[in-house]
Amino acid sequence: MVEPLNIALAGLGTVGTGVVRLIETNAELIARRAGRPIRIAAVSARDRSKDRGVDLSRYVWEDDPAALASRGDVDVVVELVGGSDGPALTMARGAISHGKGLVTANKAMIAHHGLELAAAAEQAGVPLKFEAAVAGGIPVIKGLSEGAAANAIERVYGILNGTCNYILSTMEDTGADFADVLADAQRLGYAEADPTFDIEGVDAAHKLSILAAIAFGVRLRFDAVETMGISRVKAADIEQAHALGYVVRLIGTAAIDRSNGTARLYQRVRPHLVPFGHPLAHVDGPTNAVVAEGNFMGRLLFQGAGAGDGPTASAVVADIIDIARGEKGAAFSMPAGELEAMEPAETGHRVGRSYIRFTVPDRPGVLADITAAMRDANVSIESLIQKGDPDDDGEVILALVTHEVPESAVSEAMRILEGSDSLTAQPLVMQIIGD
Repeated sequence: MVEPLNIALAGLGTVGTGVVRLIETNAELIARRAGRPIRIAAVSARDRSKDRGVDLSRYVWEDDPAALASRGDVDVVVELVGGSDGPALTMARGAISHGKGLVTANKAMIAHHGLELAAAAEQAGVPLKFEAAVAGGIPVIKGLSEGAAANAIERVYGILNGTCNYILSTMEDTGADFADVLADAQRLGYAEADPTFDIEGVDAAHKLSILAAIAFGVRLRFDAVETMGISRVKAADIEQAHALGYVVRLIGTAAIDRSNGTARLYQRVRPHLVPFGHPLAHVDGPTNAVVAEGNFMGRLLFQGAGAGDGPTASAVVADIIDIARGEKGAAFSMPAGELEAMEPAETGHRVGRSYIRFTVPDRPGVLADITAAMRDANVSIESLIQKGDPDDDGEVILALVTHEVPESAVSEAMRILEGSDSLTAQPLVMQIIGD
C-alpha cells in the first residue's frame, strides 16, 4: 500500500477550515490524482474551543503551532496563520530545518522573507510552495513558472486585490462614494475590520513583488514597489472616467526597464484608468485578474476568484498534491542563487497619459492658475471637465486628461501648484492604461 502524505495544519480560519473540508470531501479523488492519500496528522490554532463548522476531534491538536514542525509523523507543514513575521515565520523556518515541506498562503511572509526561505528549502531538499499567496484560486504562479517557463516575460500586471476591485466596481455601478462602499464591503465580509493593507495597496504590492520575482527571475524587492491605494478615489472620479471611456481599477504592474542601458525593476501599484475595451475593464467585484506578456506566447490572461475559503483552499491543496507527486521545483521557478539582484527603476522618464483631478474653490482665476502650471511644466492638456455646481463647502471638481508626456513633467506641475490657494485638496493623479 502507498504511504499517505501526512500534513500538519496551522491556522484554522476560513481558509484553514476550507482546507480540512476539501481534503475530507474529495479524499478519494485527491488520492487518485496525487498518487497517494493525503492525511491530516495534526492541527493548531489559537482557540481550541471555537466552533469552526468542521469536526476536528479526529486530529491531534497542538497548542503551540511551532511544535508541528518537529512531529515525526508529519511530512508537510501548511502555514495559514498569516503575518510577515512572528509565529508564521518561526513555524516556516522550523518546518524547513526539520526537513518538512512547507505550503503557505502567506503573501506578506513570502514578500518579506521568500528568498531566505527558498534558499533554506533548497539546501534542505524540501519543497516550498505558495500558490495560494497570490490571486487565491487562480493558478497564476504555476502558469508563470511552468506554462510560460520558456518565455522571456516582458510585463506582468493586473488586479490583485479583490477588496479594492469590489469597492471600485460597486462605486461605478451605484454612484456611491468610497466610505459608504467600504462600509458595505466590511459588512459583507469583503473587507477586514481594519482594511488598511487592502485599500492602501499593501496587499497588492506583496503579491506583485512575488509575481515579479517569478516572472523575471529577480530577487524579491517588496521595499521597492511604488504603492498608492484607492482611499482618495471619489465617486466623481469614477463618473468622469466613465464619461471619457474608462473605468478605474487598482492595477499592479511589473516590468524590466532598460531605458538607461541598465536593467532595472519597475514595480508599481496604484489606481489607473482602464479603457472599456481592455480585458481588465470587465473584471468586476472581488475578482482578480493577471495579464502576462511573453516574447513568444503573447498575452495571457488569468482570471478568477482571488480570495475566499473555497478558492484559496483549492490552491493550498493543489500545492499539497504536487508535493505528494514528488514535485520539488524551485520556489521562484529557478534556484534562489540564480535570481538576479536588480535595482529599482526610476519612473519620471516613463511617457503616458494621465488623469488629474483637482478640488478647487468656485471662484474666477482658478482654471488659469492650473493651466499656467501645466504650461510651465510642459504638460499638454487633451481634455478638461468641470463637474456641476459647487458643493456645500463651495468647492468644485475639475478634472483634466493630459496628452502623452513624461511622468516627471506631471510631477513638476504638481510641485508648482503645491500650496496654491487655487487648490483646496491635494490633486489625485492616475495614469491611463493603453489599449
